Amino acid sequence: MKKRRLQDSIKPAEKNSNKTKKKWLKLAPLVMCGMVGTMAIGETSASAHGYIYGSRAHIGHTKENNSLNWQQAENKYGEAVSTPQGVEGPKGFPLNGPVDGQLASGGNSGYSLLNIQTPLHWVKKDMKTGKNTLVWEYTAAHKTTKWHYYITKQGWDPSQPLNRDSLELIQTIDWDGTTAIPGKQSGTGLPHTINIPNDRSGYHVIYAVWDVDDTVNAFYQVLDVNIINDGEEDTEAPTIPTNLKATAGITKVNLKWTASTDNVGVSHYNIYRNGEKLPETTSELNFEDVNLQANTEYTYQVTAVDMAGNESEKSAPIKVKTKELPEIDTEAPTAPSGLHSMGETATTVDLMWTASTDNVGVDHYEVYRDGKRVHDNVSETRFTDSDLQPNTEYTYTVKAVDAAGNVSEASNVLNVKTKNGSIEEGTTTWVSEKVYNTGDRVLVDGIEYEAKWWTQGDIPEKSDAWKLISDVVVEWSMGKAYNGGDKVNYQGLIYEAKWWTQGDVPGKSDVWKPIRDVVVEWGMDKAYNGGDKVNYQGLIYEAKWWTQGDVPGKSDVWKKHSA
Repeated sequence: MKKRRLQDSIKPAEKNSNKTKKKWLKLAPLVMCGMVGTMAIGETSASAHGYIYGSRAHIGHTKENNSLNWQQAENKYGEAVSTPQGVEGPKGFPLNGPVDGQLASGGNSGYSLLNIQTPLHWVKKDMKTGKNTLVWEYTAAHKTTKWHYYITKQGWDPSQPLNRDSLELIQTIDWDGTTAIPGKQSGTGLPHTINIPNDRSGYHVIYAVWDVDDTVNAFYQVLDVNIINDGEEDTEAPTIPTNLKATAGITKVNLKWTASTDNVGVSHYNIYRNGEKLPETTSELNFEDVNLQANTEYTYQVTAVDMAGNESEKSAPIKVKTKELPEIDTEAPTAPSGLHSMGETATTVDLMWTASTDNVGVDHYEVYRDGKRVHDNVSETRFTDSDLQPNTEYTYTVKAVDAAGNVSEASNVLNVKTKNGSIEEGTTTWVSEKVYNTGDRVLVDGIEYEAKWWTQGDIPEKSDAWKLISDVVVEWSMGKAYNGGDKVNYQGLIYEAKWWTQGDVPGKSDVWKPIRDVVVEWGMDKAYNGGDKVNYQGLIYEAKWWTQGDVPGKSDVWKKHSA
């Protein structure tokens, strides 16, 4: 994994000298994994999949360590109380992504209360300058491009809305496109190390971004920290965890223990099985070790790690033996939860859900469409249902099946509608792994493209390997080349290229001319950022912040435009 500098206005504060080990970074930082809340499936939290322990969202989820009642917490933190993992918005930060003033919410209206910025409004976590530890809790461990971390600059104004100019990059952790936790679909990830610059002290904000590889969005987290800059390096390790206890099942062991203490603060706990440290960590006082062998003895120990990466001595060991396999397994898996759509096209629905558990082990999943089983051997917790009809409503559920054939109850019900779009003969939905030759046609979000030459993995709306066939105006893309006469949609306005261009922003470069008095029609399924303009029922509206599905004229997110 290479560390990349961030381009343009946000510059790295310091070069980090941490070295990588294998695929994981061996790091030691401000912990942020925390409790996994049950994901409430709704319009704004449908694809909610990760948060950091100690972030605004997570602290809201704990109701400020239960010092607030539910209503008080909801009035302060909004949807973060129920779904801290749902702070999701367009990726591409800092060039794209949420607009200034809406960074904390990711531009997601359900989390807009997190955008409030004052010196005293938020609970702060103590940290020292130098190395600190951050840990993500993944309710779904997406394929990942990278994580990047920022901190407010010296002299920033904590009474002003958080914006790009007040941030600088302190750490980038690149990934290879595989899941955030290798071999697992959810859980707590390995800690990430960040370096707090030595010139910071007092109240600062850390901004964390998780760029997923398999959607157009990213997950955003804000941490409010009190930086202690006393010139002394923290070398004091936490106390040893005590009272380690274990409860065994057939293929899993549940551990719990008494908390350690530290002079600055405990970041997380490491778990050792038979002397080997497990890749997962936890910030809680319990841990579930899964996928074990039946009727097998294991020895466990636990250590505490502080913000600076100091690790305690190991706890007293405890031995535990898993139960024997039953002669006849009659116990069904738990029902899959959190079924939602990661996106729809005219002919596909991308389904995702949270994994089931079983006393022995889940073997596969069954997908039901409109009450009928349509796929009966799905090994992962994500599946794309294809060959559907455009502009059509479908109902989905999922069931888990174990090796003995026991079937779980159905998941939550998902109702979803495919997008509009005509299907030409020989046109199929674009698939990233598929090879396309010159002349092949594909659909992406109901829009038709044709391959100019051999291509594989090049995204049609972003790559010169594809030409647009549908009579529509597509969103401008930073990496795509445009010829004279090409039209694009940027922030709700239509622009036409005067000549060949790539990377020149419409509205900011002479290469683009606006097609005056043309504003695109509002679309129910389209996401809009703050500043985007739309035409709805003959009137022009401008979005105040990120929105999707909110009807202009009926929602406060839209303001009527004067011209």
